[in-house]
Amino acid sequence: MSLLTAHSLAPAHAAAPDLPDVGNVHAPLTVAKPLEIPEGGWFTSAELGAITTSGNTTGTSVTGKIDARHETVDWSHEFILSGFFKEDEYEDDEGVRQTSRSAERWAASAKASRKLVGPGRRAFVLGSHVNDRFGAYTRYSTIGIGHGSRWLDQTDKTLDVEIGPGYFAGERATGEDENGVTVRGAAQFRWRVSPSAYFAQSVSVEKGTSNTHSVSETSLSTKINGTMQMKAGFSVRNDTNVPSDKKNTDTQTSLTMVYSF
Repeated sequence: MSLLTAHSLAPAHAAAPDLPDVGNVHAPLTVAKPLEIPEGGWFTSAELGAITTSGNTTGTSVTGKIDARHETVDWSHEFILSGFFKEDEYEDDEGVRQTSRSAERWAASAKASRKLVGPGRRAFVLGSHVNDRFGAYTRYSTIGIGHGSRWLDQTDKTLDVEIGPGYFAGERATGEDENGVTVRGAAQFRWRVSPSAYFAQSVSVEKGTSNTHSVSETSLSTKINGTMQMKAGFSVRNDTNVPSDKKNTDTQTSLTMVYSF
């Protein structure tokens, strides 16, 4: 999506008060996600990043994500699909080259928000599912409802906060099933740093009876042209109760190309 800095190109003494401002066609464009999407409009972004290493260490890692949002007069819908995998090559004891998958995670979520009276206020229902072959939880599904509001609403900055109850069902890496009621809180901060740079920070915490599941995602995007941008991201996933052979925290640093339309 693009923004144009609007101002009059005519000299001040010649401007007529009833004439609209003319867009500056030479102003820089930005492909950052807009703080507001027009009614009935879609915003979709697709990103992909890959790293291949060779020599003493050989392997490949790929990360990708599709984020689509749709706005109507009364509703806001958001759909997210993401994936990450990493494969390493090594030589066994007999000198034969082998490959081993060391990371494989897929996640999908859908959210429908009913707009309420007041700026940024909404009631929502959210569903998500994660498959993580090497995580503390190999499967983790949640559904929740709640209320959200906009705590900060400026031209270049927004802060949205949500809270509500939910329910989760998952499978630990040990094969044990687990489920229960949760309380979920989330916040998302967005800042248009400049016409060509965009910062986003989101945090969500799900508190259950036996585990607290937290996710933090930080990103900085900069535009390349009217539809492409480069994005640097850092994500942290944490579970307070994990099997003895698993770590509580997983992190991922990525550099991806993003196509917005």
